[in-house]
Amino acid sequence: MAEGGLESLRVMLVDDNQHMRAIVTTVLNGVGLIHVRETRDGAEALEVLREWPADLAIVDFQMQPLDGVEFTRLVRQSPDSRNPYLPIIMMTGHSERTRVEEARDAGVTEFVAKPLTAKAVLERINAVIYRPRAFIRTESYFGPDRRRRETPGFSGPWRRNTDAQKAKTA
Repeated sequence: MAEGGLESLRVMLVDDNQHMRAIVTTVLNGVGLIHVRETRDGAEALEVLREWPADLAIVDFQMQPLDGVEFTRLVRQSPDSRNPYLPIIMMTGHSERTRVEEARDAGVTEFVAKPLTAKAVLERINAVIYRPRAFIRTESYFGPDRRRRETPGFSGPWRRNTDAQKAKTA
């Protein structure tokens, strides 16, 4: 069951399949999320976001003309983005490792595979709202920290043993 406070969230739902939008909207409404704005693709969603500031976006991976990965990149990196920190949940029927990595590297916050279940959607929503990950910026990436676990005893800026060596030789 949803934790309290979700009913005030504004959710942008982006999918080119009207049937899938209806299913996800029904799931969202069923857990008390009533402020849902549906769009057919990433380009339309970007336009709507200019006038309607969403608290969360749930986007399909594969759409035309602008897919979910490119939508995510634009939200995260475009100079005119209204909210580069927008939590983005990517949904797809193709959950191969390469797709998950492509979505992660674009800055997706969470990933859910189709066929969707109400439980899976709610778990991802709760994760992005109640357990948000810190955002990081590097030369080639801006988005939620892609590391999902803490390393006990780690206290420095380098993630790998070889990072400090690379910095010395650079």
